Amino acid sequence: MLDSVPSLTRLIAELGRLPGVGRKTATRLAFFILQQPEGETQALARALADVKQRVMFCSQCYHVTETDPCLFCRAPDRDEALLCVVEQPQDLLAIERGGGFHGRYHVLHGALSPLDGIGPDALRIPQLIERVKRTGIREVLVATNFTMEGEATALYLSRLLRDFPVRVTRLAHGIPMGGDLEYLDSQTLSGALARRYEIES
Repeated sequence: MLDSVPSLTRLIAELGRLPGVGRKTATRLAFFILQQPEGETQALARALADVKQRVMFCSQCYHVTETDPCLFCRAPDRDEALLCVVEQPQDLLAIERGGGFHGRYHVLHGALSPLDGIGPDALRIPQLIERVKRTGIREVLVATNFTMEGEATALYLSRLLRDFPVRVTRLAHGIPMGGDLEYLDSQTLSGALARRYEIES
């Protein structure tokens, strides 16, 4: 029994808290870490500490960054009139990998899910509306995931934004229902960006 090795038991418990990591995987990871040279485990520990100390959310788009504003908000060659709204930072990175988008971003940090208690105020929706009010944005591309929550969020945003002089578009289908942007290949994502359409509220 591992109870006689408290530090290893604690490591397994902490690893088991990671998303998608069950007890078996946590145990396998813990033993892998245990078998690594001390220098490598120290590097892992430093990386974990550094990411908590140095990484913050951009005050403009809420993407992860070590400098505020982030690289995308600072870039002078990006189209300030085109704003892409995504659920998570991983989705932003997926769109960037596609190479077909050259505007600005806004990260919501989730999607509407009333059953889970996630309403508009739990996301960066008020900040999005404020950005649209005070800047010269002409198009808001809603690139939420094609899940029930993502679709509900897209519809909610389209209704909020119809009072503003902005075009509200959605990624074209070709992205499967239930699909996460993070896992799409770059060609599918580029095609969806090129075929985006206006959301009708």
